[in-house]
Amino acid sequence: MTVEKVTSVDVAKRAGVSQSAVSRVFTPGASVSPKMAEKVLRAADELGYRPNVLARSLITGRSRIIGLVVAYLENQFYPDALEKLSNALQARGYHILVFMVSNDEAGIDQVMGELLDYQVDGIITASVGMSNDLAARCAAAGVPVVLFNRGQDDDRLNQVTSDNFEGGRKIASFLAAGGHQKIAHIAGWSGASTGRDREAGFRAGLEQAGLELIACIDGMYKREIAADAARKLFAGTDRPDAVFVGNDHMAFAVMDVLRFELGLSVPGDVSVVGYDDVSLASWPAYDLTTLRQPSNRMVEATVTTLLDWIEEGGTHVQKIKIDGPLMIRGSVRIPEGWPDARL
Repeated sequence: MTVEKVTSVDVAKRAGVSQSAVSRVFTPGASVSPKMAEKVLRAADELGYRPNVLARSLITGRSRIIGLVVAYLENQFYPDALEKLSNALQARGYHILVFMVSNDEAGIDQVMGELLDYQVDGIITASVGMSNDLAARCAAAGVPVVLFNRGQDDDRLNQVTSDNFEGGRKIASFLAAGGHQKIAHIAGWSGASTGRDREAGFRAGLEQAGLELIACIDGMYKREIAADAARKLFAGTDRPDAVFVGNDHMAFAVMDVLRFELGLSVPGDVSVVGYDDVSLASWPAYDLTTLRQPSNRMVEATVTTLLDWIEEGGTHVQKIKIDGPLMIRGSVRIPEGWPDARL
């Protein structure tokens, strides 16, 4: 037996109102009286009606769907940011369509092309870059893009990041103030602006203190590679007395190797600093000193920027960098008389 789908016409008849009134009730932000909304919603509930969002988008030209592209979720920073982005967009009447990609140009371009086919109103990429061709396609389609936690030299793309250069500089200044002399860096991926900028700021901060790195290894933002880097750096007797790891996800792996494989004390033998301040960083098992990425402010700036382009026809591309504090915990030798845990 075939069951006929309930339409807005059916709801209008049941409620005794026009079809346009039903449409207004189910359109976020539309003007409608409380009495009218109550009448329509009661009729819709009795009939089991749900509005066809995709069909409405053909009429309005707006789907109220935001495409979110993310490369990986192993790093705790991204599931947390994804939840915050989703909540913030839903509060504004939008929903997200999540696509996972491999972090290579071909895979990203394929997925982004599919997103455009879904008639999304805008796109947020989380730690994912875009090719010039794809950026041009989005611009031609009138679909604004905001890069979240990734920078890119393209005047068509908005971006929101923490101030990665300044964060790296702060960490270097802190370690230098603690009297460390043999400082190493297990960097984030050199193919990402975040990894490059954190390393550049770290090197600049060390130079200001009259120091230089004794070693630098690209950790690729991967736990296994960071763990191998730690084994190499600390295999001999002339080992570093401090190491800045490009994000917390890698720093946890490094601490595990140092303590449980090599039998070293953190921070007795070596100070360890991460970047992100994910929730696990404050757990007693790690007690990791780390540079906090201000995710709440980054999400707010991302959503505000994107919706300004969607709803107000924004024309000014923004490159936003948000400073974050250094959260000092037990994984480092703290400089005597250090004034504040938020450098």
